[in-house]
Parts: sequence; C-alpha cells; structure tokens
Amino acid sequence: MSGLDENVVLAGVDGSPSARNAAVWAAEEALQRGALLRLVQAYLIPSPGITGPFVAGVRSGFQGQAERWLDEAEAAVREQWPQVRIERVVAEGNPVAVLLRESRGAELAVLGSRGLGGFTGLLIGSTAVSLAAHARCPVVVVRGRMPDDVPPAAGPVVVGLDGAADSDEALGFACAEAIARDTSLTVVHTWNELSPDERRGVEEQLALWREKYPGLRIDVEIVRGRPVRTLLEYGENARLVVVGSRGRGGFTGMLLGSTSQALLAHSTCPVAVVRPRSAP
Repeated sequence: MSGLDENVVLAGVDGSPSARNAAVWAAEEALQRGALLRLVQAYLIPSPGITGPFVAGVRSGFQGQAERWLDEAEAAVREQWPQVRIERVVAEGNPVAVLLRESRGAELAVLGSRGLGGFTGLLIGSTAVSLAAHARCPVVVVRGRMPDDVPPAAGPVVVGLDGAADSDEALGFACAEAIARDTSLTVVHTWNELSPDERRGVEEQLALWREKYPGLRIDVEIVRGRPVRTLLEYGENARLVVVGSRGRGGFTGMLLGSTSQALLAHSTCPVAVVRPRSAP
C-alpha cells in the first residue's frame, strides 16, 4: 500500500470484462484527481486451515491467476490512459475485507457490476451493501446498458437529493464530477405528496453549491413517484448517478434491502454511493 499522503483511486480487478471497464473508468478519475490508480485483486483459499504442499500449490495458482488478471486490467488502462500512474496489489483474504482495508485513505473505490474469481457475486445479497455502507470513501459501481458494456461517456451527472445530511455530501461529489467531466448536473428530488415547499427546500440546499460552482449548469427536477424508478429513468441518458448512503423522505433506506440492489443492478450508467466522511 502506498503512503497515506498519496491520493489514490482504488479499482477492484477480477478478470471480468466488467472489472476491466471499471479499471479504465477509474483511471480517468485518477488522472482528473492527480491520483495514483491502485488495481487490487483478492483471492480466498478454500479450506484455509489445511496446510502442506497441496495448499502451497493452490496458493501459487491463485497468485499466478491474480497477476494475469492484473496484467489484463493494466493493459486495458494503458491502451486508453497511458499516462496514469498504477500500483498493483494482490492480497489473500475475503475480497470485501481486502477492499475495505484498501479504501482507507483512498479518494474513491471503483468496481464492476459483476465479476469472476474473487469478486464473484459482488452485487448479490449483502456484499455490495456492506461495501458501500462501510467503505472509507465513495464507491462507484461501473455499468453500461448491459452489465459488460462500456459505460456511457456523455450525458449529465444525476444526483438524488432528499435534504438529509449525507445527500449534501452526495451533492458535493456530484457537482465535482460534473465540473471534472465538463457536463451539467441534474438534481432529482422525489416526493409522494408534492407541495410548494419541496422546490424551495431543494433550492435552499443548492444555494451553497451554486455559489461554489457558478459555471455549473444545475437543472432541478421535482418528481412525484418512487425514488429508484425515477433515478433509473433519469439515468437512461446520464453518465453517472449519485446517491447518498442513507436518507429520509423519498430516499429512505436507499442502501437497505431491494432498493439499492435494484439501482445497482439495473442502472444503465455507473452509480456512485457517497457516505458522510464523518460516519463511523
């Protein structure tokens, strides 16, 4: 691991096309941030309590496969972003635990939408929820229209806003992403019962960010409907959808149960989950 003073964008690698797309996406982020790209491959030895020559051979095989997958990911990154600085990490252990450890001090953690090897089933059950809920930095799951498709390179950044404290963190992240990608920001607020106060509340929350980013075009959409369905619809023409890790009102429980899984599994563009920096 690099020194803690090094800016790092983390990308999980597992040999899948989705993970290679994520590594390329993460490389662009690293360049924009002046950061190091850290490619991480984690593997778990079956029956770790067993010792002897057989296990040593199995471990050597896993390590060799990990290096080959990292070679493939690095080659894909170099083809598009040859100037990016790259660090490679191979680790034995539970992939989520490894990624959580590597996320300490990182600016961003980036994953593919589905994978092979050590990251198999990353978006099944509680694994993705755990990573997004506990990583020490924002987490981006890179998707295209189909899971293995290249993510879109055009369109606005879309952020779900509900007035909660961590939605303000998500809003700041989304503003920075829109500026870095030279595009506009679409702020989406959903509510079951519309009232004149809804737009006023959103505009009050946006005031600081409009002042901070005067050159950024910010469009506000107040929509009556379900949050995930609405964000999926706006994500159809977006290059990134950003949400907070928890919320109130329309986005309550964004990372609990089937709500987050639907967004992460069905979005047609990358999805960023942003936790408050002060969260334990």
